[in-house]
Amino acid sequence: MKKLVVALLFFCAAVAQAQKLDGGDKEKEFQKEAAKGVDTTKVYGWNLGAGTGLNLSQVSYKDWSAGGQNSLAWGFWFKGSAEHRAENTRWLNGLKLAYGQTKNQGQEMRKTDDEIYFESMLIYLIGSTINPYASATFRTQFAPGYLYPDNLPRNQISAFFDPAYLTQSVGMAYTPSDMLTIRLGVGAREILTSSYNQFADDPATPEVEKTRVNGGLEGVVDFRWPFAENMVFLSRLESFANFNDFVRPYARWDNSIVMKVNTLIAVNFDVQLISDPFVSPKTQIKQALSVGISYTLL
Repeated sequence: MKKLVVALLFFCAAVAQAQKLDGGDKEKEFQKEAAKGVDTTKVYGWNLGAGTGLNLSQVSYKDWSAGGQNSLAWGFWFKGSAEHRAENTRWLNGLKLAYGQTKNQGQEMRKTDDEIYFESMLIYLIGSTINPYASATFRTQFAPGYLYPDNLPRNQISAFFDPAYLTQSVGMAYTPSDMLTIRLGVGAREILTSSYNQFADDPATPEVEKTRVNGGLEGVVDFRWPFAENMVFLSRLESFANFNDFVRPYARWDNSIVMKVNTLIAVNFDVQLISDPFVSPKTQIKQALSVGISYTLL
């Protein structure tokens, strides 16, 4: 938990510095567009974006005196966005799909990444930076998940749509710049299961629950900082505090640095932290560095 607090402090410092930089850049950009006669007050309609990529790595050895294991790893991702701007509303939609596997010598193929994520948020514009919103998010996975105990057969603990997480909330969103959005609201978080009920079951009750529904407070911070011409830092912090267990909130923090080498090659460095007291008393940490092909579709 200490690591998470320290990381949060670094994140806040980066946000503050980025807001300074963004303010100056936005003002220069606005002045340039206005000087060209461009209407900088109204940009309405749909803005679509999509990109996909494939990461591959392979290592093989023969008569290698230092030793080593042959391995093959691959990963696929797709990200899409659709934003609609109107005079009084902004409707933002995002989709992320990711799946990856690795094969080490002497082991069966194991997955390293697996995510289906969709978010939709509607903001009603009543002010310049603070506005009410309504949102819904959905997260699940494509393939079965397994635990691999030492010297024991693998143990399946999840499957497609099992579990699935659905969150809906309403509240206020603060958007000081295009780089940063902070929102806080009240809502509900549902955990849906079929065969793997350990994600939703309440051990304090005699029956086995397949669905778990909690009301609480939701907080989300979205941050995008293009700190170099070909590099961008992306960060998203999600938290949900259950009204019945307010001192042990769920938190998920995704961080990525993306560097475009050229139009096709990209380098990604990702760090993910998850604190979910219902699943594990420890903060889960995942880190990945990948190089692969990246292509912008829209």
